[in-house]
Amino acid sequence: MTALRFSFTNTASASNRTPRQINRNLVFNQIRTQAPISRADLARASGLQRSTVSLIVEELLAERWIVEGPMGRLPRGRRPTYLNLNSERGVLALDVHPSHAMLGIVDLGGRILEQCRIELPDSPQRVVGQIVRTVRRMLGTHRERKIDGIGMSLPARFDLGSGNSFFAPNIRWPIRDIRQRVAEATGLPVTVDNVANACALAEIWFGNSDGEHDLVVVNVSEGIGTGIFANGRILRGEGGYAGEFGHVQLDPKGPMCACGNRGCWETLASNRAGLRYFKEIARRPAADFETLLGLAAEGDRAAKRAVAKMCAALGRGMRMVSSALAPMEIVVVGDITTRWELVGPGIEAELRRGPMARVPRVRAAAEGGKARLRSAVALVMNEKRL
Repeated sequence: MTALRFSFTNTASASNRTPRQINRNLVFNQIRTQAPISRADLARASGLQRSTVSLIVEELLAERWIVEGPMGRLPRGRRPTYLNLNSERGVLALDVHPSHAMLGIVDLGGRILEQCRIELPDSPQRVVGQIVRTVRRMLGTHRERKIDGIGMSLPARFDLGSGNSFFAPNIRWPIRDIRQRVAEATGLPVTVDNVANACALAEIWFGNSDGEHDLVVVNVSEGIGTGIFANGRILRGEGGYAGEFGHVQLDPKGPMCACGNRGCWETLASNRAGLRYFKEIARRPAADFETLLGLAAEGDRAAKRAVAKMCAALGRGMRMVSSALAPMEIVVVGDITTRWELVGPGIEAELRRGPMARVPRVRAAAEGGKARLRSAVALVMNEKRL
């Protein structure tokens, strides 16, 4: 049985038997990706009748999702009025890591208007409270903006339906409480997903991938997670656990992993692995992963060797992912993408080292290190299903 595909960004309009909501989604996303755009150009881009486009545009204007901008100029005929997203609306983005969180206000086009870093307390019982207080403060400074919801990306796997099953081996505080606590404190709808899944959805939402081809997002951070977009949807598996390639064992004699196994992919290829390699080679620690990348870019031999070793492990793991899933592309998310010219060639060289039926394209996510915060827009707006 062939799975139904629907792309947020393609130009195929819905048939008469398809819910009208899909046409509305299509028009909104054309405006989002191509604004400023006139109604006539919107009809051509979407493939919908002008009358249909006009009705949907009027609805979106009335609900303040979009606004009319300046009028265009043509050699002759009626001057078109351009349409834009409403810049006064946005979402609050919360990107959670094991020891810190990033918080931001992001507009509907993915532009980060404000962001801050939350250092999490050592006491596990105080972590969620610290996050909630910072969220409330940031919302208080943006009272003039219509916040449509909170998008939260977590380094965890869980069942979206029940929210009861959690797999978060790198977290040592009560992460399962965070969604309810934030929702109660703000009164806003909170949409939560695994960070790699959220970033995979954002690749489609923001039009960096066409939604017609399968892709895998590899999130490289304190650990490694993968988000799989296949057959037109996020692949979640039974209980939401699909994509845990970071905990596939690559070296039985490797370092101990937080999951209890040895030599998992993330113990060999994560930011923590890169820092460990540098300490072993240079016999001194680097302050953080950003410092390590900076040293490598400046030509420090120990840093270059450490980063190269990390990239080789990333490439080996991606070869495993490619052999299992055969995606058209692998998209990398994380701080490592800020030095893609330094790391990209090494990753791809290792990926191509072994025989494969098909080698996917490998690239850094759009917006590099900001991809995790931007994914909040995709989470919230996909939940609203414009």
